[in-house]
Amino acid sequence: MNAIKLLLFVPFIGFLGLLPFANKVEPYIMGMPFLLFWVAFWMVMASVILMIVYKFDPDNEGSDLD
Repeated sequence: MNAIKLLLFVPFIGFLGLLPFANKVEPYIMGMPFLLFWVAFWMVMASVILMIVYKFDPDNEGSDLD
């Protein structure tokens, strides 16, 4: 497995592994309870990480994202 593909585990750990530590209502961030902000943050981060893996994966030589 390529080292860049190891980044795919980061959203999984953020969503599920660290969720018990983020399970609280206070503080409110941008008007959202902390848990809702946590989930929304990791949804955005998962998309960014997937884009990075797609762009820098050496197995993806004929990409359309140039």
